[in-house]
Amino acid sequence: MKNIAMIAVLALAGAASAHAADAGAGKELTTMCAACHGADGNSAAATFPKLAGQGEKYLIKQMKDIRDGARNVPTMAGQLDGKSDEDLANIAAFYASQAKSGGQVDPELLELGQSIYRGGISDRKVPACQACHSPHGKGNAPAGFPSLAGQHADYTEAQLRAYREGYQQESGRTNDGETMIMRTVAFPLSDLEIKAVSSYIAGLK
Repeated sequence: MKNIAMIAVLALAGAASAHAADAGAGKELTTMCAACHGADGNSAAATFPKLAGQGEKYLIKQMKDIRDGARNVPTMAGQLDGKSDEDLANIAAFYASQAKSGGQVDPELLELGQSIYRGGISDRKVPACQACHSPHGKGNAPAGFPSLAGQHADYTEAQLRAYREGYQQESGRTNDGETMIMRTVAFPLSDLEIKAVSSYIAGLK
């Protein structure tokens, strides 16, 4: 009986490993992606997000949402058409295996950005960003909370503005689920607060 149980465990383990994402295969699928996101996922242009070092679960969700129409990204139109779930998992594995480059914080925005990231804004019920994204901006990969550290400030700012708009209008970003986690966080923030916390995030290491 003990041997049978051991065989079953090994069989399950083998099945799991057989379906593990293949970063090498993912790299082969990112040839077109490199034009905007960089060969290793570190985009040179601040309008395109850095994907290097991002959690696989988060990347897979975002790619599926874009492919299936739950997240509207005009610059990604058609890029994921025809990609299978396995393809997306492999692409995510490749980017997750790469090291993300760093960024710089605007010294004039440092104090305000740090205050929001570390402590939130209590009188407007804005939680601290670090609660989900970790003190150093590494995120929470198993939970699907993205890594933020080193991300382009302009890109983060654009996403926070989109979430804020999405709180009231479908034209904004709405793919944070029924709980509206990011829309609820972004809605009370002013333009200056969004800019400051985005700058602070860029400087996290």
